[in-house]
Amino acid sequence: MSPRPARPVRPRRETSPAARLAAATPAGRDRYVDLLRVASLAVVVVGHWTMAAVTVGADGALVIGNLLAEVPALQVLTWLFQVMPVFFLVGGFSHALAYRSLRRRAEEAGATGSVYPAFLRTRLRRLLLPVAVFAGVWAALALLLETVLGDGAVPAVLRLVAQPLWFIGVYLAMAALTPPMLRLHERWGWGAFAALVAGVVLVDTARFAGGVPYVEFLNFALVWLAVHQLGFLRADGRLHRPGVAPALALGGLLSAAALVWVGPYPLSMVGMPGEEVSNMAPPTLALLCHGLWLAGAVELMRRPAARALAVPAVWRAVVAANGTAMTAFLWHLTAMLAVYATLVTLHVPLPEPASGAWWAQAPVRLAVAAGVTAGLVALFRRLELPGAGAAFGGPGSARTSPGSVVVAAVGVTLALFGVLGVSMTGFGGMLTGHSATLVVLPVTTPFALLLVAVGWALVVRAGGGKARPRGAGDGGAGRDPAGA
Repeated sequence: MSPRPARPVRPRRETSPAARLAAATPAGRDRYVDLLRVASLAVVVVGHWTMAAVTVGADGALVIGNLLAEVPALQVLTWLFQVMPVFFLVGGFSHALAYRSLRRRAEEAGATGSVYPAFLRTRLRRLLLPVAVFAGVWAALALLLETVLGDGAVPAVLRLVAQPLWFIGVYLAMAALTPPMLRLHERWGWGAFAALVAGVVLVDTARFAGGVPYVEFLNFALVWLAVHQLGFLRADGRLHRPGVAPALALGGLLSAAALVWVGPYPLSMVGMPGEEVSNMAPPTLALLCHGLWLAGAVELMRRPAARALAVPAVWRAVVAANGTAMTAFLWHLTAMLAVYATLVTLHVPLPEPASGAWWAQAPVRLAVAAGVTAGLVALFRRLELPGAGAAFGGPGSARTSPGSVVVAAVGVTLALFGVLGVSMTGFGGMLTGHSATLVVLPVTTPFALLLVAVGWALVVRAGGGKARPRGAGDGGAGRDPAGA
Protein backbone atom coordinates (compact mmCIF):
# COMPACT_ATOMS: atom_id res chain seq x y z
CA MET A 1 0.00 0.00 0.00
CA SER A 2 1.53 3.25 -1.10
CA PRO A 3 1.91 5.98 1.50
CA ARG A 4 -0.65 8.72 1.42
CA PRO A 5 0.78 11.93 -0.11
CA ALA A 6 1.31 14.66 2.41
CA ARG A 7 -0.92 17.68 2.12
CA PRO A 8 0.87 20.86 1.15
CA VAL A 9 1.30 23.17 4.10
CA ARG A 10 -0.45 26.43 3.43
CA PRO A 11 1.11 29.54 4.87
CA ARG A 12 -0.85 30.95 7.75
CA ARG A 13 -2.88 33.92 6.63
CA GLU A 14 -2.31 37.03 8.69
CA THR A 15 -5.72 38.56 9.28
CA SER A 16 -5.25 41.11 12.05
CA PRO A 17 -4.56 44.73 11.03
CA ALA A 18 -1.34 44.71 13.04
CA ALA A 19 -0.13 41.52 11.35
CA ARG A 20 -0.94 42.90 7.89
CA LEU A 21 0.86 46.17 8.62
CA ALA A 22 3.84 44.31 10.05
CA ALA A 23 4.03 42.04 7.01
CA ALA A 24 3.86 45.04 4.66
CA THR A 25 6.66 46.96 6.39
CA PRO A 26 9.14 48.33 3.83
CA ALA A 27 12.69 47.09 4.23
CA GLY A 28 14.03 50.61 4.75
CA ARG A 29 11.64 51.63 7.50
CA ASP A 30 13.19 52.91 10.72
CA ARG A 31 11.32 50.63 13.11
CA TYR A 32 13.05 52.10 16.13
CA VAL A 33 10.96 55.27 16.04
CA ASP A 34 7.81 53.17 16.36
CA LEU A 35 9.25 51.46 19.41
CA LEU A 36 10.24 54.83 20.90
CA ARG A 37 6.73 56.16 20.47
CA VAL A 38 5.14 53.15 22.17
CA ALA A 39 7.76 53.00 24.92
CA SER A 40 7.58 56.72 25.74
CA LEU A 41 3.79 56.70 26.10
CA ALA A 42 3.92 53.46 28.11
CA VAL A 43 6.43 54.98 30.54
CA VAL A 44 4.23 58.06 30.97
CA VAL A 45 1.17 55.90 31.65
CA VAL A 46 2.90 53.71 34.24
CA GLY A 47 4.50 56.80 35.78
CA HIS A 48 1.13 58.48 36.25
CA TRP A 49 -0.32 55.35 37.84
CA THR A 50 2.64 55.01 40.18
CA MET A 51 2.86 58.68 41.19
CA ALA A 52 -0.80 58.89 42.13
CA ALA A 53 -1.01 58.99 45.93
CA VAL A 54 -4.76 58.65 46.45
CA THR A 55 -6.45 58.75 49.83
CA VAL A 56 -9.99 59.31 51.08
CA GLY A 57 -10.77 62.69 52.61
CA ALA A 58 -12.94 63.38 55.64
CA ASP A 59 -15.92 63.97 53.34
CA GLY A 60 -15.44 60.59 51.67
CA ALA A 61 -14.12 62.06 48.40
CA LEU A 62 -10.90 60.94 46.76
CA VAL A 63 -7.89 63.13 47.53
CA ILE A 64 -5.29 62.84 44.78
CA GLY A 65 -1.73 63.58 45.84
CA ASN A 66 1.70 62.96 44.34
CA LEU A 67 4.09 60.26 45.51
CA LEU A 68 7.09 62.42 44.56
CA ALA A 69 5.89 65.07 46.99
CA GLU A 70 5.48 62.45 49.70
CA VAL A 71 8.97 61.02 49.08
CA PRO A 72 11.14 63.83 47.61
CA ALA A 73 14.13 61.49 47.28
CA LEU A 74 12.28 59.72 44.46
CA GLN A 75 12.29 62.88 42.32
CA VAL A 76 15.68 61.92 40.89
CA LEU A 77 13.91 59.06 39.07
CA THR A 78 12.22 61.63 36.83
CA TRP A 79 15.58 62.00 35.09
CA LEU A 80 14.95 58.54 33.66
CA PHE A 81 11.17 58.38 33.44
CA GLN A 82 10.22 61.87 32.23
CA VAL A 83 10.27 60.78 28.60
CA MET A 84 7.91 63.25 26.92
CA PRO A 85 10.92 64.76 25.07
CA VAL A 86 11.38 61.39 23.35
CA PHE A 87 7.85 61.57 21.98
CA PHE A 88 8.46 65.06 20.57
CA LEU A 89 11.75 63.85 19.07
CA VAL A 90 9.84 61.07 17.31
CA GLY A 91 7.17 63.57 16.30
CA GLY A 92 9.74 65.79 14.59
CA PHE A 93 11.14 62.78 12.72
CA SER A 94 7.66 61.71 11.61
CA HIS A 95 6.52 65.20 10.60
CA ALA A 96 9.66 65.78 8.51
CA LEU A 97 9.23 62.54 6.58
CA ALA A 98 5.48 63.00 6.12
CA TYR A 99 5.70 66.59 4.89
CA ARG A 100 8.58 65.83 2.53
CA SER A 101 6.75 62.81 1.14
CA LEU A 102 3.63 64.84 0.46
CA ARG A 103 5.67 67.66 -1.09
CA ARG A 104 7.68 65.28 -3.27
CA ARG A 105 4.62 63.47 -4.58
CA ALA A 106 2.91 66.76 -5.38
CA GLU A 107 5.98 67.86 -7.33
CA GLU A 108 6.06 64.57 -9.23
CA ALA A 109 2.40 65.06 -10.14
CA GLY A 110 3.11 68.60 -11.35
CA ALA A 111 0.66 70.11 -8.83
CA THR A 112 0.92 73.75 -7.84
CA GLY A 113 0.04 75.50 -4.59
CA SER A 114 0.74 74.47 -1.00
CA VAL A 115 0.63 71.00 0.56
CA TYR A 116 0.17 72.54 4.03
CA PRO A 117 -3.62 72.00 4.31
CA ALA A 118 -3.32 68.37 3.18
CA PHE A 119 -0.47 67.82 5.64
CA LEU A 120 -2.51 69.18 8.55
CA ARG A 121 -5.53 67.18 7.53
CA THR A 122 -3.61 63.92 7.64
CA ARG A 123 -2.09 64.92 10.99
CA LEU A 124 -5.43 65.75 12.60
CA ARG A 125 -7.72 63.03 11.30
CA ARG A 126 -6.28 60.21 13.44
CA LEU A 127 -5.52 62.39 16.44
CA LEU A 128 -8.62 64.50 16.98
CA LEU A 129 -11.25 61.79 16.52
CA PRO A 130 -10.09 59.82 19.62
CA VAL A 131 -9.76 63.12 21.49
CA ALA A 132 -13.25 64.25 20.47
CA VAL A 133 -14.85 60.98 21.59
CA PHE A 134 -12.89 61.03 24.86
CA ALA A 135 -13.98 64.61 25.56
CA GLY A 136 -17.57 63.88 24.60
CA VAL A 137 -17.81 60.85 26.88
CA TRP A 138 -16.32 62.71 29.82
CA ALA A 139 -18.41 65.83 29.23
CA ALA A 140 -21.57 63.73 29.34
CA LEU A 141 -20.33 61.84 32.40
CA ALA A 142 -19.44 65.10 34.14
CA LEU A 143 -22.90 66.52 33.52
CA LEU A 144 -24.44 63.33 34.94
CA LEU A 145 -22.22 63.40 38.04
CA GLU A 146 -22.89 67.07 38.70
CA THR A 147 -26.64 66.60 38.22
CA VAL A 148 -26.80 63.62 40.59
CA LEU A 149 -24.12 64.51 43.14
CA GLY A 150 -24.11 68.29 42.86
CA ASP A 151 -21.54 70.71 41.45
CA GLY A 152 -18.17 70.38 43.13
CA ALA A 153 -18.67 66.83 44.35
CA VAL A 154 -15.83 65.42 42.25
CA PRO A 155 -13.81 68.44 41.10
CA ALA A 156 -10.39 66.82 41.43
CA VAL A 157 -11.39 63.84 39.32
CA LEU A 158 -12.94 65.98 36.58
CA ARG A 159 -9.79 68.11 36.39
CA LEU A 160 -7.34 65.21 36.51
CA VAL A 161 -8.71 63.20 33.58
CA ALA A 162 -8.35 66.20 31.24
CA GLN A 163 -4.74 67.01 32.11
CA PRO A 164 -3.09 64.75 29.49
CA LEU A 165 -4.72 66.85 26.77
CA TRP A 166 -2.09 69.59 27.26
CA PHE A 167 0.38 67.30 25.53
CA ILE A 168 -1.91 66.81 22.53
CA GLY A 169 -2.39 70.57 22.24
CA VAL A 170 1.36 71.17 22.19
CA TYR A 171 1.82 68.31 19.72
CA LEU A 172 -0.72 69.96 17.41
CA ALA A 173 1.29 73.18 17.63
CA MET A 174 4.43 71.29 16.60
CA ALA A 175 2.59 69.84 13.59
CA ALA A 176 1.23 73.26 12.63
CA LEU A 177 4.72 74.80 12.72
CA THR A 178 6.44 71.95 10.89
CA PRO A 179 6.59 73.55 7.39
CA PRO A 180 8.31 76.83 8.41
CA MET A 181 10.56 75.10 10.95
CA LEU A 182 11.48 72.44 8.39
CA ARG A 183 12.45 75.16 5.90
CA LEU A 184 14.70 76.71 8.53
CA HIS A 185 16.20 73.31 9.21
CA GLU A 186 16.82 72.60 5.53
CA ARG A 187 18.66 75.92 5.22
CA TRP A 188 20.53 76.13 8.51
CA GLY A 189 20.61 72.59 9.96
CA TRP A 190 22.15 72.63 13.43
CA GLY A 191 22.06 76.43 13.30
CA ALA A 192 18.24 76.47 13.45
CA PHE A 193 18.34 74.18 16.48
CA ALA A 194 21.04 76.34 18.13
CA ALA A 195 18.89 79.44 17.61
CA LEU A 196 16.02 77.81 19.49
CA VAL A 197 18.36 76.81 22.33
CA ALA A 198 19.63 80.39 22.48
CA GLY A 199 16.04 81.59 22.69
CA VAL A 200 15.40 79.32 25.67
CA VAL A 201 18.54 80.67 27.39
CA LEU A 202 17.43 84.27 26.82
CA VAL A 203 13.92 83.57 28.13
CA ASP A 204 15.18 81.94 31.33
CA THR A 205 17.71 84.74 31.82
CA ALA A 206 14.98 87.35 31.45
CA ARG A 207 12.74 85.36 33.77
CA PHE A 208 15.13 84.56 36.62
CA ALA A 209 17.72 87.34 36.36
CA GLY A 210 15.61 90.14 34.93
CA GLY A 211 12.29 89.38 36.54
CA VAL A 212 10.46 90.03 33.26
CA PRO A 213 6.82 89.02 33.78
CA TYR A 214 5.17 86.43 31.56
CA VAL A 215 8.26 85.93 29.37
CA GLU A 216 8.57 82.34 30.64
CA PHE A 217 5.51 81.30 28.64
CA LEU A 218 7.51 81.65 25.42
CA ASN A 219 9.30 78.47 26.44
CA PHE A 220 6.17 76.43 25.86
CA ALA A 221 7.01 76.95 22.20
CA LEU A 222 10.80 77.27 22.25
CA VAL A 223 11.66 74.22 24.38
CA TRP A 224 9.36 71.78 22.58
CA LEU A 225 10.26 73.21 19.17
CA ALA A 226 13.93 72.63 19.97
CA VAL A 227 13.29 68.97 20.83
CA HIS A 228 11.03 68.66 17.77
CA GLN A 229 13.87 70.14 15.67
CA LEU A 230 16.13 67.34 16.87
CA GLY A 231 13.67 65.01 15.14
CA PHE A 232 14.37 66.82 11.86
CA LEU A 233 18.08 66.32 12.42
CA ARG A 234 17.47 62.65 13.09
CA ALA A 235 15.43 62.35 9.90
CA ASP A 236 18.51 63.58 8.00
CA GLY A 237 20.73 61.06 9.77
CA ARG A 238 22.70 63.72 11.62
CA LEU A 239 22.17 62.15 15.03
CA HIS A 240 23.62 58.90 13.70
CA ARG A 241 27.01 60.43 12.94
CA PRO A 242 29.95 59.31 15.09
CA GLY A 243 30.19 61.14 18.40
CA VAL A 244 26.91 63.03 18.13
CA ALA A 245 24.78 60.78 20.36
CA PRO A 246 27.40 60.52 23.17
CA ALA A 247 27.90 64.30 23.04
CA LEU A 248 24.15 64.93 23.35
CA ALA A 249 23.75 62.40 26.17
CA LEU A 250 26.75 63.48 28.23
CA GLY A 251 26.44 67.19 27.50
CA GLY A 252 22.72 67.26 28.21
CA LEU A 253 23.05 65.29 31.44
CA LEU A 254 25.93 67.38 32.82
CA SER A 255 24.24 70.63 31.80
CA ALA A 256 20.95 69.67 33.46
CA ALA A 257 22.79 68.61 36.62
CA ALA A 258 24.74 71.88 36.72
CA LEU A 259 21.61 73.97 36.25
CA VAL A 260 19.82 72.16 39.08
CA TRP A 261 22.92 72.39 41.29
CA VAL A 262 23.58 76.14 40.93
CA GLY A 263 20.39 77.60 39.54
CA PRO A 264 16.78 78.08 40.53
CA TYR A 265 15.71 74.87 38.82
CA PRO A 266 14.08 72.09 40.87
CA LEU A 267 15.31 68.51 40.87
CA SER A 268 12.08 67.03 39.51
CA MET A 269 11.62 67.01 35.74
CA VAL A 270 7.85 66.78 36.20
CA GLY A 271 5.59 69.33 37.83
CA MET A 272 5.21 69.15 41.59
CA PRO A 273 2.24 70.48 43.59
CA GLY A 274 2.92 73.80 45.29
CA GLU A 275 6.42 74.33 43.90
CA GLU A 276 7.44 77.89 43.10
CA VAL A 277 9.35 76.92 39.95
CA SER A 278 8.45 73.99 37.72
CA ASN A 279 10.64 72.54 35.00
CA MET A 280 7.52 71.55 33.08
CA ALA A 281 4.99 74.37 33.24
CA PRO A 282 6.38 76.42 31.68
CA PRO A 283 9.33 74.38 30.41
CA THR A 284 12.82 75.52 31.39
CA LEU A 285 16.36 75.29 30.08
CA ALA A 286 16.90 72.42 32.52
CA LEU A 287 14.10 70.43 30.87
CA LEU A 288 15.61 71.14 27.44
CA CYS A 289 18.98 69.81 28.64
CA HIS A 290 17.13 66.78 29.99
CA GLY A 291 15.63 66.31 26.53
CA LEU A 292 19.08 66.48 24.96
CA TRP A 293 20.42 63.76 27.21
CA LEU A 294 17.43 61.53 26.48
CA ALA A 295 17.82 62.09 22.72
CA GLY A 296 21.45 61.03 22.94
CA ALA A 297 20.67 58.09 25.20
CA VAL A 298 18.00 56.61 22.93
CA GLU A 299 20.30 57.00 19.92
CA LEU A 300 22.96 55.00 21.73
CA MET A 301 20.45 52.15 22.07
CA ARG A 302 19.36 52.25 18.43
CA ARG A 303 21.45 49.39 17.01
CA PRO A 304 20.67 46.72 19.63
CA ALA A 305 17.00 47.73 19.48
CA ALA A 306 17.01 47.43 15.68
CA ARG A 307 18.30 43.86 15.96
CA ALA A 308 15.48 42.97 18.34
CA LEU A 309 12.89 44.63 16.08
CA ALA A 310 14.03 42.48 13.16
CA VAL A 311 12.38 39.52 14.92
CA PRO A 312 8.89 39.21 13.36
CA ALA A 313 7.05 38.53 16.63
CA VAL A 314 8.64 41.54 18.30
CA TRP A 315 7.83 43.82 15.39
CA ARG A 316 4.20 42.62 15.27
CA ALA A 317 3.85 43.47 18.96
CA VAL A 318 5.22 46.97 18.39
CA VAL A 319 2.90 47.54 15.43
CA ALA A 320 -0.09 46.35 17.46
CA ALA A 321 0.84 48.61 20.36
CA ASN A 322 1.28 51.57 18.01
CA GLY A 323 -2.29 51.09 16.83
CA THR A 324 -3.65 51.69 20.33
CA ALA A 325 -1.03 53.84 22.08
CA MET A 326 -2.86 57.17 21.84
CA THR A 327 -6.15 55.60 22.93
CA ALA A 328 -4.43 54.06 25.96
CA PHE A 329 -2.82 57.42 26.76
CA LEU A 330 -6.17 59.23 26.67
CA TRP A 331 -7.98 56.73 28.89
CA HIS A 332 -5.29 55.58 31.33
CA LEU A 333 -6.21 58.08 34.06
CA THR A 334 -9.86 57.13 33.68
CA ALA A 335 -8.85 53.52 34.30
CA MET A 336 -6.79 54.48 37.35
CA LEU A 337 -9.66 56.46 38.86
CA ALA A 338 -12.04 53.57 38.18
CA VAL A 339 -9.75 51.30 40.18
CA TYR A 340 -9.65 53.66 43.15
CA ALA A 341 -13.39 54.32 43.00
CA THR A 342 -14.01 50.56 43.07
CA LEU A 343 -11.71 50.14 46.07
CA VAL A 344 -13.55 52.87 47.96
CA THR A 345 -16.95 51.46 46.99
CA LEU A 346 -15.92 48.01 48.24
CA HIS A 347 -14.56 49.59 51.45
CA VAL A 348 -11.05 48.35 50.73
CA PRO A 349 -8.76 50.51 52.88
CA LEU A 350 -6.33 52.75 51.01
CA PRO A 351 -2.95 52.64 52.79
CA GLU A 352 -0.98 55.75 53.63
CA PRO A 353 0.99 56.75 50.52
CA ALA A 354 4.58 55.47 50.47
CA SER A 355 3.96 53.15 53.43
CA GLY A 356 4.92 49.49 53.31
CA ALA A 357 1.31 48.47 52.75
CA TRP A 358 1.00 51.04 49.94
CA TRP A 359 4.01 49.62 48.11
CA ALA A 360 2.75 46.07 48.63
CA GLN A 361 -0.60 47.00 47.11
CA ALA A 362 0.94 48.94 44.19
CA PRO A 363 1.57 45.97 41.83
CA VAL A 364 -2.05 44.88 42.18
CA ARG A 365 -3.35 48.39 41.52
CA LEU A 366 -1.16 48.75 38.45
CA ALA A 367 -2.17 45.35 37.08
CA VAL A 368 -5.88 46.09 37.52
CA ALA A 369 -5.45 49.57 35.99
CA ALA A 370 -3.71 47.96 33.01
CA GLY A 371 -6.60 45.54 32.65
CA VAL A 372 -9.20 48.31 32.76
CA THR A 373 -7.18 50.33 30.24
CA ALA A 374 -7.07 47.30 27.95
CA GLY A 375 -10.85 47.08 28.14
CA LEU A 376 -11.22 50.77 27.27
CA VAL A 377 -8.75 50.36 24.42
CA ALA A 378 -10.78 47.43 23.07
CA LEU A 379 -13.87 49.66 23.18
CA PHE A 380 -12.36 52.73 21.53
CA ARG A 381 -9.39 51.45 19.51
CA ARG A 382 -11.26 51.58 16.19
CA LEU A 383 -11.08 55.37 16.38
CA GLU A 384 -7.30 55.16 16.04
CA LEU A 385 -7.16 52.82 13.05
CA PRO A 386 -5.83 54.30 9.78
CA GLY A 387 -9.28 54.30 8.13
CA ALA A 388 -11.09 55.84 11.09
CA GLY A 389 -12.71 59.21 10.78
CA ALA A 390 -13.35 59.14 7.03
CA ALA A 391 -16.66 60.89 7.62
CA PHE A 392 -14.75 63.65 9.37
CA GLY A 393 -12.43 64.28 6.46
CA GLY A 394 -10.21 61.84 4.67
CA PRO A 395 -7.07 62.62 2.72
CA GLY A 396 -7.37 65.84 0.74
CA SER A 397 -5.71 67.28 -2.31
CA ALA A 398 -1.93 67.37 -2.47
CA ARG A 399 -1.76 71.10 -3.12
CA THR A 400 -4.26 73.87 -2.49
CA SER A 401 -4.62 77.62 -2.90
CA PRO A 402 -3.05 80.32 -0.67
CA GLY A 403 -6.49 81.01 0.79
CA SER A 404 -6.76 77.41 1.93
CA VAL A 405 -3.41 77.72 3.68
CA VAL A 406 -4.79 80.58 5.76
CA VAL A 407 -7.96 78.63 6.55
CA ALA A 408 -5.92 75.58 7.58
CA ALA A 409 -3.65 77.69 9.78
CA VAL A 410 -6.64 79.30 11.50
CA GLY A 411 -8.29 75.91 11.90
CA VAL A 412 -5.34 74.17 13.53
CA THR A 413 -4.82 77.18 15.81
CA LEU A 414 -8.42 77.01 17.00
CA ALA A 415 -8.17 73.24 17.48
CA LEU A 416 -4.97 73.38 19.54
CA PHE A 417 -6.27 76.24 21.70
CA GLY A 418 -9.48 74.28 22.22
CA VAL A 419 -7.60 71.17 23.32
CA LEU A 420 -5.40 73.25 25.64
CA GLY A 421 -8.53 74.95 26.99
CA VAL A 422 -10.13 71.63 27.90
CA SER A 423 -6.90 70.49 29.60
CA MET A 424 -6.96 73.63 31.77
CA THR A 425 -10.65 73.79 32.64
CA GLY A 426 -11.29 70.07 33.00
CA PHE A 427 -14.83 68.75 32.80
CA GLY A 428 -16.13 70.13 36.08
CA GLY A 429 -18.44 73.09 36.55
CA MET A 430 -19.96 73.00 33.08
CA LEU A 431 -23.39 73.77 34.56
CA THR A 432 -22.05 76.78 36.44
CA GLY A 433 -19.77 78.26 33.79
CA HIS A 434 -16.44 77.29 35.38
CA SER A 435 -13.62 78.84 33.33
CA ALA A 436 -9.84 79.06 33.15
CA THR A 437 -7.60 81.68 31.57
CA LEU A 438 -6.05 80.59 28.30
CA VAL A 439 -3.31 83.10 27.41
CA VAL A 440 -5.41 86.19 28.23
CA LEU A 441 -8.98 85.00 27.63
CA PRO A 442 -11.24 83.07 30.01
CA VAL A 443 -12.60 79.89 28.42
CA THR A 444 -15.16 77.35 29.53
CA THR A 445 -15.14 73.67 28.63
CA PRO A 446 -18.10 73.92 26.19
CA PHE A 447 -16.43 76.86 24.43
CA ALA A 448 -13.11 75.00 24.24
CA LEU A 449 -14.86 71.96 22.73
CA LEU A 450 -16.52 74.27 20.21
CA LEU A 451 -13.09 75.62 19.23
CA VAL A 452 -11.88 72.06 18.58
CA ALA A 453 -14.91 71.28 16.40
CA VAL A 454 -14.69 74.51 14.38
CA GLY A 455 -10.92 74.20 13.99
CA TRP A 456 -11.20 70.62 12.78
CA ALA A 457 -13.92 71.57 10.29
CA LEU A 458 -11.78 74.38 8.88
CA VAL A 459 -8.77 72.11 8.40
CA VAL A 460 -10.93 69.47 6.69
CA ARG A 461 -12.39 72.11 4.39
CA ALA A 462 -9.01 73.63 3.58
CA GLY A 463 -7.47 70.25 2.74
CA GLY A 464 -10.37 69.08 0.59
CA GLY A 465 -10.36 68.37 -3.12
CA LYS A 466 -8.90 65.53 -5.10
CA ALA A 467 -7.61 62.47 -3.32
CA ARG A 468 -3.95 62.72 -2.48
CA PRO A 469 -1.43 60.39 -4.11
CA ARG A 470 -1.41 56.93 -2.60
CA GLY A 471 0.93 56.66 0.39
CA ALA A 472 1.41 60.41 0.81
CA GLY A 473 1.75 61.65 4.32
CA ASP A 474 3.33 58.55 5.75
CA GLY A 475 6.90 59.38 4.93
CA GLY A 476 6.94 56.62 2.36
CA ALA A 477 7.22 54.07 5.12
CA GLY A 478 3.73 52.74 5.72
CA ARG A 479 2.19 53.89 8.96
CA ASP A 480 3.16 57.12 10.54
CA PRO A 481 5.53 56.40 13.41
CA ALA A 482 4.04 59.24 15.40
CA GLY A 483 0.59 57.87 14.88
CA ALA A 484 -1.12 61.19 14.31
